[in-house]
Amino acid sequence: MSKPLSDRIALVTGATRGIGRAVALQLAGAGAHVIAVGRTQGALEELDDAARAIGSSATLVPLDMRDYPGLYRLAASLHDRYQRLDVLIGNAAVAGVRSPLDHIDPQAWDDVMAINVTANWHLIRAMGPLLKRSAAGRAVFVTSGAATGARAYGAPYSVSKAALNVLARTYADETASTPVRVNLFNPGPTRTRMRALVMPGEDPMTLPTPEQVAEKMLDLCLPAFTATGKLYDFRAGRLLEFLPPA
Repeated sequence: MSKPLSDRIALVTGATRGIGRAVALQLAGAGAHVIAVGRTQGALEELDDAARAIGSSATLVPLDMRDYPGLYRLAASLHDRYQRLDVLIGNAAVAGVRSPLDHIDPQAWDDVMAINVTANWHLIRAMGPLLKRSAAGRAVFVTSGAATGARAYGAPYSVSKAALNVLARTYADETASTPVRVNLFNPGPTRTRMRALVMPGEDPMTLPTPEQVAEKMLDLCLPAFTATGKLYDFRAGRLLEFLPPA
């Protein structure tokens, strides 16, 4: 079996369940050593067992994404051990509360922005220098169709994903002359626990699995994938062009 990411180092946030876990195992299966970041130690250990079962390995990092100093400590450790990072998957996110804008508690708003937006900015600050030391650094941030929607009661999540889109596109533009390629991935409705919480009446069996989604996300992580500043839409099955800046 081909191992296109053999000897490469890949970091995945939100790696304990859902799409994060699935893409971590896809990366491991492609030969990468996975740095798995998540809040739940037991779930991380289960991921490690699954990675070992397919002949790979993982470094487990129990870390809340709001622990920004912890992200910088992790970057320092990766520098000391590997001197580079080849793949960064910004997947960790929370759905937030569903409420009218003028009823949202400020702390609930701040929590969504802290994880969905600010943590990814800190990831870029912390891991960016390591990605530039890779011969083919790849960063993929998981977004949502909600980023371009304005539906009632879902503002925290939608606003955070819209901000993430601009963050990633800006990073792509700033790294266009480097070996780093930065893209967004929109999985669409997927059979995850987060989706079930947001859409409790939906039949999960009508949705694609995280494993199906992660298989396509892997393509954006390969050295052969050279596009940058794009959005891959899983349901459309293709890259989408963003409009040029105004």
